[in-house]
Amino acid sequence: MSRTRMASQHRWIYIGAIVVLVGLVVTALLTYTQQKATNEAHRKANQLNEALVAQGFASRDTGNIADTLGTDGGAVCKDPVSALKQGLWLVQLANGAGGPGMRPVIVDKKVLEAGAEVVKVYCPEKLDEYQRKINDLKTSDVIND
Repeated sequence: MSRTRMASQHRWIYIGAIVVLVGLVVTALLTYTQQKATNEAHRKANQLNEALVAQGFASRDTGNIADTLGTDGGAVCKDPVSALKQGLWLVQLANGAGGPGMRPVIVDKKVLEAGAEVVKVYCPEKLDEYQRKINDLKTSDVIND
């Protein structure tokens, strides 16, 4: 057998090896990017949890926080002071009854500050506007320690 004939017979092995190597490189790059995003999400979740604990709230599972808010704050940071979100937010600050029994309540400032911590960690550029909105609400010291 001549040298060129053997090389041509093994060409498919070389091509297969190259395809496998390229596939492994692509997989490695995708895995690295995903792991980097996961690490950043857990870092921000830990930062938020520590800030909330410092304000007197109970510690939360950082895995749940990371899954919910990700690296960019998710739905919280998509225009946090829009009219629709503010309306939904004010409905959640009600007594919990449905229909005609539903009444607004005076909330504790600490509850609103917890929301501000989320905005501070995940989208700090929107914190000033968010802070102005919560400062317009009537609050009181209503949480029993």
